Amino acid sequence: MGEIFPKVQPTMKKIKKVLIANRGEIALRIIRACKELDIKSVAMFSEVDFDGIWVRKADECYPFVGDPIKAYLDYDKIINLAVKANCDAIHPGYGFLSENAEFAQACEDRGIIFIGPKAEHIALFGDKMASKIAMKEIGVPVIEGTEEPVTDMNEGERISEAIGFPVIIKAAFGGGGRGMRIVRNKKEFKSLFEAATNEAVKYFGRGEVFIEKYVSNPRHIEVQIIADKYGNVLHLGERDCSIQRRHQKVIEIAPSPRLNEAVRKDIYRIATKAMFRLGYESVGTIEFLVDEEDNIYFIEMNTRVQVEHPVTEIISGIDIIQRMIEIAEGDKLRFLQEEIKFRGYAVEFRINAEDPKRQFFPSAGTITNYMAPGGPGVRLDTSMYAGYTIPANYDSMIGKLIVWALDWEGAVKKARRALDEFYIDGVPTNIPLHREIVRDQDFIDGKFTTGYLDQKLESFNLEAVHHMKDEEERMAKIAELIKAIKQNKVSVSY
Repeated sequence: MGEIFPKVQPTMKKIKKVLIANRGEIALRIIRACKELDIKSVAMFSEVDFDGIWVRKADECYPFVGDPIKAYLDYDKIINLAVKANCDAIHPGYGFLSENAEFAQACEDRGIIFIGPKAEHIALFGDKMASKIAMKEIGVPVIEGTEEPVTDMNEGERISEAIGFPVIIKAAFGGGGRGMRIVRNKKEFKSLFEAATNEAVKYFGRGEVFIEKYVSNPRHIEVQIIADKYGNVLHLGERDCSIQRRHQKVIEIAPSPRLNEAVRKDIYRIATKAMFRLGYESVGTIEFLVDEEDNIYFIEMNTRVQVEHPVTEIISGIDIIQRMIEIAEGDKLRFLQEEIKFRGYAVEFRINAEDPKRQFFPSAGTITNYMAPGGPGVRLDTSMYAGYTIPANYDSMIGKLIVWALDWEGAVKKARRALDEFYIDGVPTNIPLHREIVRDQDFIDGKFTTGYLDQKLESFNLEAVHHMKDEEERMAKIAELIKAIKQNKVSVSY
């Protein structure tokens, strides 16, 4: 089979100004990458994001009045702003319009560079059915399941019986764990099928689903791909994203601490060969399941920068956002596969404003006190600060804590130390969950699958108050001591 999308001669155009069609920490991350490349950055912001730090850090900023969510989804207005502000390019970040093929095509039609893959690749991998068929055709192993969207409940039930329970129902036109249900027997199929399709309609506007065999207790392994416009396709290693809650990633690790070396090499080969055959450009992530027998199955491809890209940057030394921009300009990759050296272990903890005592219900409110961790091997990607008000309109993730060490044991110890330093008051967060995970023996031993949190969650102490009380009591005692010294009630000599 030849290339699905034949290559055309790329054009070279130096980008001088970028509109960032996003918000929060990823907008700030892109601004920083632009500054280091001597590229002007333009921020946009909704009515509730007026105090966003990325708004202050960009070279220019423009408000969008109206619905706070639609502000980041109305691509006609966004492209009009890019033209008005004399931008050469638009970076979509992740979420919102980042995997919208119509947006990518509209940018091209208006003469704006879309910093990401081609529209046809976004469309292909945005359709889980089409992408599964395409990957199967070029020899990538996939999980047994439907190859056409399913809308009829009775048909879905017949298909599930033929595949054999357990099965998993997945939204055909969405991701992030939405529109997804595991069905373990025929008795619960109808109710879960209805729940999955209703959720798919709510979040993605379409209720079609596909049904496939459910793989119990797999590891979720993804490969970071980077490819230029000249057919050069490289991998930047793998990430282990097995620690999830409700099919949404909580912790990401690079490299996977317990992946068999033969499987690692095989998964790299499969990923790079597939993207070469498809003529893929820009960065992207191919996600796989690895079962208990080390069988590899393709599940999906994300045609954008991932939330967890920092762990790959840290172990490889490659700035993924900057390389994305250079590829969009028409530059060739500046390194060969054998020149990429991976060093140590990096772990990313997603910091979410959510209440562990209320089933992790998203929280909004003002951060009243904030102390960030630091020191060697600690990186914090966030747009929060003391006094920042977290709006209720968006995803609950407010930051990403990333730690690095030369070995896995060191990375776990670094994570414990950094998480214990991290103090956020005013809104509940999932930091207590992370503190429990890094002290769990199975995590320390690298023994975790996608079922890890389901099995562990009830045994974890998710009360944030004990840590906060310790910190507050310590600070209060110090304040009392200082006050007593100033009033000459206490004498100090050493």
